[in-house]
Amino acid sequence: MARNGFAEFLIARRGELRPSDVGMPEGGRRRTPGLRREEVAVRAGVSADYLARLEQGRDTNPSVAVIDALAKALLLEGKDRNHFGWLALTSSNEERCPKTPSAEETLSPGIQTILRALHPTPAFVVGRRLNVLGWNPAWEDLATPLGLLDDPAQVNLAWYTFMHPLARKVVRNWSEAADVFSAELCRAKLRWPGDEQLLELIEALHHHPDFAGRWQPHRLQERLVAELDLDHPEHGAMKVAFETLDAGNDQSIMVWLSAHAQVRVPELRLVSKRAVNE
Repeated sequence: MARNGFAEFLIARRGELRPSDVGMPEGGRRRTPGLRREEVAVRAGVSADYLARLEQGRDTNPSVAVIDALAKALLLEGKDRNHFGWLALTSSNEERCPKTPSAEETLSPGIQTILRALHPTPAFVVGRRLNVLGWNPAWEDLATPLGLLDDPAQVNLAWYTFMHPLARKVVRNWSEAADVFSAELCRAKLRWPGDEQLLELIEALHHHPDFAGRWQPHRLQERLVAELDLDHPEHGAMKVAFETLDAGNDQSIMVWLSAHAQVRVPELRLVSKRAVNE
């Protein structure tokens, strides 16, 4: 049986800790780095055999008490503790949830109105698979020279970052952005393990070594980079800060707070995937 995200997290965290981290003597040489499975089991008050079943993905339904005990044994706090709990509660869904046809992501009239109202501030809407579902003219003005809208009917932030030849040239902090988008897809896969389009996207991106090397479901990055550092083909050097608004329906409005003040768009209009197709 393949390991799930919870099992991978358990193994990775156990490997990160040292005996001295939990008040134990270092002792002699260890075959592998980190704490031994038996040591974690004793600290958590579970059997080593049960911990082995969790780490191998053979048991995917730990109780809340066991999750709490393991979190304390592994010194997990804050967002790492919350993520650990989320993985534990969703691990059983990863194998049992079959692929299902993906629902079409569309923009509500209210979200379209918000995009219009945000103009001339660049803004766009992103869905659960990192597809860009709609945008305003100010964002189009910035995104087009970057190559983001080369195929307006299918704009995806992760695909652009890893697959578009311009991405590494125009995004100076490319590595940081790549970390974030790969982590976002990890997070999406945990929430929607049966989403067929999402799984196909992740599978296709895995052919890119930079994406495959970043695929770590046991360690998720923060949702956003602090800012996007661009070498824009038309506007020059730009540092773009982000604001994110929850739009509901698994969608977010992303607002680019550009440090470049001379971006002007003469026509007020909304562009979306549906409008392009029409």
